[in-house]
Amino acid sequence: MKILITGGAGFIGSNLVSHIAERGHGHEVVVLDDLSTGRAENLTGLPARLIVGSLADVGVVRSAAAGADAIVHLGALGSVPRSVKDPVASHVANLTGTLNVLEAARETQAHVVFASSSSVYGANQSLPKCEFDWTRPMSPYAVTKLGAEAYMIAYQYSYDLPTLAFRFFNVYGPKQAADHAYAAVIPRFLDAALSGRALTIHGDGLQSRDFTNVRTVCATLYAALERRVVSPDPVNLAFGTRTPLLDLVSLIETELGHPVAREHVGARVGDVRASQSDGVRIHELFPEITPISLQEGLAETIDWFRQVTKAGNSK
Repeated sequence: MKILITGGAGFIGSNLVSHIAERGHGHEVVVLDDLSTGRAENLTGLPARLIVGSLADVGVVRSAAAGADAIVHLGALGSVPRSVKDPVASHVANLTGTLNVLEAARETQAHVVFASSSSVYGANQSLPKCEFDWTRPMSPYAVTKLGAEAYMIAYQYSYDLPTLAFRFFNVYGPKQAADHAYAAVIPRFLDAALSGRALTIHGDGLQSRDFTNVRTVCATLYAALERRVVSPDPVNLAFGTRTPLLDLVSLIETELGHPVAREHVGARVGDVRASQSDGVRIHELFPEITPISLQEGLAETIDWFRQVTKAGNSK
């Protein structure tokens, strides 16, 4: 099977390339990434052909997707705060880019698996979240993800294209960057804790998230590719956990074996207060997947951060 992974040099994408390679079934993997947030070194030693280019360039997307049996569409301009600062850039990367991917997929009837986001639920405060709950995006980023997953479903009905839109919930794990302004919460916290800095907590720290380990996400994505899973509705890719940020800090302290300093600052515009999937649909479609616990996943991620820090200090 020829698989195109957009955003494949990024955190989730490069982990997925590793996961596919470890399965040893001889799949041909092509990565399309503009390296704006992804890193070519994430693919070092992995059996994937990297094409550097933008999702906004329809010619590049079409060339990368030529002959593909499946496309895992992870490429996007992430981060709620970044989209609030520059909504047009988010629109172009996430909506125009997705439309270009779908048009390329139509040429070979490639199976398209897409990474949407739990941020689409937005102002809906009901917990846990079911895929059939109403959506109310609170940021331009969330709008682009809701629009893109709607395109996925529309292409099923309009062109009989096999698609599956996953709503990701706070994915974390090794290779997740902490060294930029829009880093996710777990790498930000770990980077600060291991460097002896105070952890910056936006708001009171009682906001909660359904954290999902990247290995669990990759196992689910691979299962979807292998079985060519299609759904007429989006599917939450999370398993029903709910962890307040202050509890996350306590878990980090337990794993590190010492307390960490904390600094509370103002809440961020567009941030969702609480996020949790009910986990029902994902268990129905992928009963073989056993999610990795937050405690186990944190320990593994901390080990990776320590190795990276040690390697950096030895240079």
